[in-house]
Amino acid sequence: MRNIVIVGAGAAGLAAAETLRREGYDGTLTLVGQEPSLPYDRPPLSKQILAGQWEPERITLRAPDSFAALDLDWRPGRPATQLDTVNKGVILADATQVPYDGLVIATGVRARPLPGTGAHVLRTLDDALALRRCLAPGRRLVIVGAGFLGSEAAAVARSLGCEVTLLEPTPVPLAHAVGPEVGQLLAQAHFDHGVDVRTGVTVTETRPDGVYLAGGELVPADAVLVAIGSTPNTQWLIGSGLDVHDGVACDRYGEAAPTVYAAGDVAHWYNPLFDASMRIEHRTSAAEQGMTVARNLMRPESRKPFPSVPYFWSHQYDLRIQAYGHLRGHSEMAIVEGNLTERRFVAAYRKDDRVVGALAIGMPPKVIRQWRQAIADRATWQDAVLSTTVTTKG
Repeated sequence: MRNIVIVGAGAAGLAAAETLRREGYDGTLTLVGQEPSLPYDRPPLSKQILAGQWEPERITLRAPDSFAALDLDWRPGRPATQLDTVNKGVILADATQVPYDGLVIATGVRARPLPGTGAHVLRTLDDALALRRCLAPGRRLVIVGAGFLGSEAAAVARSLGCEVTLLEPTPVPLAHAVGPEVGQLLAQAHFDHGVDVRTGVTVTETRPDGVYLAGGELVPADAVLVAIGSTPNTQWLIGSGLDVHDGVACDRYGEAAPTVYAAGDVAHWYNPLFDASMRIEHRTSAAEQGMTVARNLMRPESRKPFPSVPYFWSHQYDLRIQAYGHLRGHSEMAIVEGNLTERRFVAAYRKDDRVVGALAIGMPPKVIRQWRQAIADRATWQDAVLSTTVTTKG
């Protein structure tokens, strides 16, 4: 291959570019970015950037000289608008066509909106800076969605002295992912810090001065943040022949079509470790998958699957949350160290007869890492959990 194009300049796209150069690829390497800035890290957007603790230059993934050393055909601020798989070309917003011999799709996701106007989302650096300008002591912030993103924003806003209302349609925030006991614990942390948490409510419309609930109530606000999930950035792939039902469908190697791979939040790939297809929106997985597909694209004769153990972490108030594995859809949760009352524990998650996930709050990183290995080893629930279980929740 003499011409490889990477569409998407986030963690996955940059990792793919660096891996190709590190593995000896010396052909033309085009990196297409939707935003005008150098690649940057997204997890700090809802934490340090929103809190004003860091300025934008601190989250750049690579210094300008290191980035320049990759010798890229760098196309910032010109998103891809179409993929022509027949003629092997990527069409950009400026109507230029970039030919490819190999392609990596790493376009990530965009925030899912709600009907109405005036609401903020939190996906890009510009989003974070715009919301940051709205946060000040006494100002009222309404957040729609009590997932990890909404919860992190709520914690930051409270630390800045804002009055925060957190609206969630389910009875217990995050119960579908971490279980009702842990979800209730996280909700209680918001209550303890003065957040008005309202569960089981439906937002029908956003406005600059608040949000309307089903039934007509207006929840007033000086600023509104919608954090109800994301949508894969695959609209530019319509008509390409790729399967883009929920992200770019890939096999275990990350391949979506001959010489076309996908990585990061946009990739929906088969993970042999869990015997399931999944799309993971975690920073660590994005970078690891970017490296894997780059090697598979460059050396198709020795391709390797991507049996990832997903990892994510979150900071909310004084709680440090870490998790490994695929927690959604679990059958059982067990506390295997510590206890919920003290908010210092490790929880293991079962599906069928296997350990598929582990979550820790208030524990040292080394404690949770041993559970990562159990997940990677496909340990049985009997061998890994039952002998150490303190409390079991089904």
